[in-house]
Amino acid sequence: MKKLLYIVTAIFVLSFAHAIYGQTIKSGEKLVFAGSYNMSGLMTQLAQVTMSTETVTTTKNSYLHLNCELSTYSKWDSFFKIRDIYESYVNPANLKPSLYKRSIDEGGYTKKEKYAFKGNTVNSTVKKRNKPETQKTFIIGGSTQDVISLLYKVRTMDFSKFKIGQTQSLMIVFDEKQIPVTLKYMGKETVNAGNLGKKECYKLSIGAKTDALRGKDKNLIWLTADEKKVPALLKFSIPVGTGQLVLTSATGI
Repeated sequence: MKKLLYIVTAIFVLSFAHAIYGQTIKSGEKLVFAGSYNMSGLMTQLAQVTMSTETVTTTKNSYLHLNCELSTYSKWDSFFKIRDIYESYVNPANLKPSLYKRSIDEGGYTKKEKYAFKGNTVNSTVKKRNKPETQKTFIIGGSTQDVISLLYKVRTMDFSKFKIGQTQSLMIVFDEKQIPVTLKYMGKETVNAGNLGKKECYKLSIGAKTDALRGKDKNLIWLTADEKKVPALLKFSIPVGTGQLVLTSATGI
């Protein structure tokens, strides 16, 4: 159980970054990844991660709905069943969040979170299994975002202006607290990108002030070196081992 909880945390921390932004993220995109963990020296596929985008219109505003779902494959459910959903409703132009929602079911442990953003203030509502609902108001920095909106915002970065070894710092909000994250540009490499074929990619190293990630330059993400910057491969090193996310399908990009 503890191993897979670390994996869940690592999946989201790995994809956070901040820099100069350009392009916007399109509605109607769908990315599917196969998640694997090193078991007895072999990379074993345990779960599927699906990321999708859609436009949501209310009477007052139009939002881009960013959705990320993590599910263990059925054959692993008897060992440790995971059904997690992370959502963010953002401004389509700058990806600034207005609402963040998280619903997790991990081995029978459940938790629901809702963050309402207003300027530098976040109003949170949290309900854990067998515990009463709690509410909290806390302050965040002007550039701090939820994990899902920032996961997409990394793809709007202009890496052509980065030099090898260059770093960039940012702040994310997760579990009602801010977490510093550092991105380091490591150059280009060619990797397999699912149905997109082999792609030249930007290689990035991710560091964070969290116990979920371990090792220097052991937590890596490859983004296609084009205007889409699709995540093609992620590798993570955690206290109980190593794993990876491999892109299997990209549509609507």
